[in-house]
Amino acid sequence: MTPSHLFSATLLLLLAAFPAQAFSERPIHQLKLNSHILQDSIIKHVNENPKAGWEAARNPRFSNYTVGEFKYLLGAKPTPKKELLGIPVITHDKSLKLPKSFDARTAWSQCSSIGKILDQGHCGSCWAFGAVESLSDRFCIHFGMNISLSVNDLLACCGFLCGGGCDGGYPIYAWRYFVHHGVVTEECDPYFDDIGCSHPGCEPAYPTPKCVRKCVNKNQLWRDSKHYSVSAYRISSNPHNIMAEVYKNGPVEVAFTVYEDFAHYKFGVYKHITGDVMGGHAVKLIGWGTSDDGEDYWLLANQWNKGWGDDGYFKIKRGTNECGIEEDVVAGLPSSKNLVREVVSMEDTLGDASV
Repeated sequence: MTPSHLFSATLLLLLAAFPAQAFSERPIHQLKLNSHILQDSIIKHVNENPKAGWEAARNPRFSNYTVGEFKYLLGAKPTPKKELLGIPVITHDKSLKLPKSFDARTAWSQCSSIGKILDQGHCGSCWAFGAVESLSDRFCIHFGMNISLSVNDLLACCGFLCGGGCDGGYPIYAWRYFVHHGVVTEECDPYFDDIGCSHPGCEPAYPTPKCVRKCVNKNQLWRDSKHYSVSAYRISSNPHNIMAEVYKNGPVEVAFTVYEDFAHYKFGVYKHITGDVMGGHAVKLIGWGTSDDGEDYWLLANQWNKGWGDDGYFKIKRGTNECGIEEDVVAGLPSSKNLVREVVSMEDTLGDASV
């Protein structure tokens, strides 16, 4: 057995020995799995509750989805407790003064990636989207590089080290992948094909894409398109630490528990009102604030396209760990070696042009 195969086999045994702590999820009857996720009864329950703080509606994104199809999108798996021991936990100086409200889209208005709302299609790839989107933003914030990195590279090529591709994965392992393997650009390895539907998008049964390690444009080299992170860490669950991290370094990836009512979110500050647990979901946290009603909230970008929620965004109650939103916050810093390579590449191009 080769060393790489031995490592893989050992890791599989370790993961089996220390199973992930599952989201508190009860089995759902098959009849319910086949029923529609959007229910008028849930909308009524939320909208007639004066203490809800948010409004529910029939989001077009899920107009034809069953409960089972909706559950499949929720691919964030909790990190095995044994693995958490080796992951650095970042805290920030409590004396750091933070604004009462903050929105990364306006703080770094030059970074177009921060304000993009993407679509994960029918794949449980939220864990990959939250990571790739946050790292793309951080390359712009720290190095002035307006780039979109490839979800497909991470989803297809990280393999069992990150989880199960479209069947879900571990956010912190995505960031570790960036450190060791980097991630190519969206231009090199796009998530959707030219049709915008079948890779891995519109068909619910579409499998995890295969890792090809070649850019769709044959004039681009896979290895030259890679962008790396220098670190992978968790942020302490104290709200001040999460706010300080976003304020200083840019958007972060967060995972939380999703209930049935979340599929119906339209606007306002979400908190769980009704419905069963559906699973774990990962998204990008970009800011915070306080509503007109005095409710502190987090501001987040989802990847269910603009046909869901508040034009693709949502707010969730801040400071009370609503749905576990403050428990599993992860990030990393972009690597400067990308800058060195791209400057050299630019100099080579200028040199050729001047000859």
